[in-house]
Amino acid sequence: MKLFLTLLGLLGAMSLQARDYNIKDYGAKSDTTVLCTAVLQQCIDLCSADGGGRVVVPAGNYKIGTIILRSNVHLHLEQGATLYGSTDLKDYQRVKTNYVSLRTHVKTIQLICADSVENVVIDGYGTIDGRGRSFKKLTWNDEGITRPHLLRFVQSRNITIKDITLRNSGCWMQHYLACDQVRIDGIRVFNRNNYNNDALDLDGCHDVVVRGMLADSDDDGITLKSTSPRLCEDITISDCVVSSHCNAVKLGTETNGGFRNINIHGIVVKPSSDQREKFFGQWIGSSAISLEIVDGGVLENVNVSDITAEGTESPIFIRLGNRGRGYIAEDLDAGKIVPIDHVGRIRGVHLDNIQVYGAGSMGCSITGLPGHPVEDVSLSRITLRHKGGVNEADLPAIADSLRNEKEKDYPEATMWGNLPAKGFYVRHARRIRFADIQVLTDEPDARPDIVREDTDEP
Repeated sequence: MKLFLTLLGLLGAMSLQARDYNIKDYGAKSDTTVLCTAVLQQCIDLCSADGGGRVVVPAGNYKIGTIILRSNVHLHLEQGATLYGSTDLKDYQRVKTNYVSLRTHVKTIQLICADSVENVVIDGYGTIDGRGRSFKKLTWNDEGITRPHLLRFVQSRNITIKDITLRNSGCWMQHYLACDQVRIDGIRVFNRNNYNNDALDLDGCHDVVVRGMLADSDDDGITLKSTSPRLCEDITISDCVVSSHCNAVKLGTETNGGFRNINIHGIVVKPSSDQREKFFGQWIGSSAISLEIVDGGVLENVNVSDITAEGTESPIFIRLGNRGRGYIAEDLDAGKIVPIDHVGRIRGVHLDNIQVYGAGSMGCSITGLPGHPVEDVSLSRITLRHKGGVNEADLPAIADSLRNEKEKDYPEATMWGNLPAKGFYVRHARRIRFADIQVLTDEPDARPDIVREDTDEP
């Protein structure tokens, strides 16, 4: 009898967890002239208050403004279901978090957001479309102010995003800030309709797995950031296809805390099949892999392997700079900045089995600063195929352009233009090891494969 009662209790708990809240049952209309924000929010609130379950969006087209997710809610979009973001800013709620970082001192707008939640799933074979082209860029830093993010989680844990399609955000598509235990699996992201159209931004997150994502973005593709002293740590990214006009996979630019224990493998980088429009970057992309520390943080134990890249002007870019941009702390309303008064560090980077073809002529770079070298980088089994065409007569101008260290400049793979080496230019670095490097050019190129300046090897 005791066993029977235990099983009965377990079955009851399972049925409670499996309860569905279909938004049509609560009055949602498949009609993009009708705002369904209140209905969807009601279902989310009820689901969370009842202990959890699924909020189901059935096949159809539904218009929403800002939705706030709650703990233990599973938002499921059935095949054929699309949530469309309203094109009217009045339908968006301005929210503010108590988490301290560069981007959280003002109220911001998102289509779907969550703060301090746990056990949240968004999945299904439906689509969330932010209709981001409707929000014009008004000022330089207006992302999240007058142009909404599509999806944002702050200081949350046990988050799963699976199988869905995300399209057309007003700025960044996904921003995960100070989150733990994030799983992103098999999603499709298309974000080429506005400025700052990143596909994915992980910001000071721990214990993250990104797998099987198809991403096509105007701005950076898969991006790790650190807009506070909290590092991005223990992150695995694998088996993704990324198209970007900027940097396909990037650690930076914001780097207050930095990056530790990052493993990236099995990535295909290719130009977008849609080349009709560009807001930022280069038509063939700026870089395949960019690893940056410029705001005082630390980058260590980063492993990148098994990469195939078509295009990009400067495929591999490793940069230790001193932009020194701080972060917000203490009096959030006043926007007090904690200054950065030191140069960060890059050490322990391993790049292996990277095949690049169709690249621009610039070459790749590994650069630190005088007295602050990049350290302990190994590069093996790398083939770089690019158009070449740099002549002997071009070399003096190239050398002259590098006299400026650009210590405070925004770090960008194309910041130096054509480099003194057609393969790798290494400056202010220690213990940089190359093995099995092949550089091929379509046109004759006068530059050597590798050039070193201020290194511990000639």
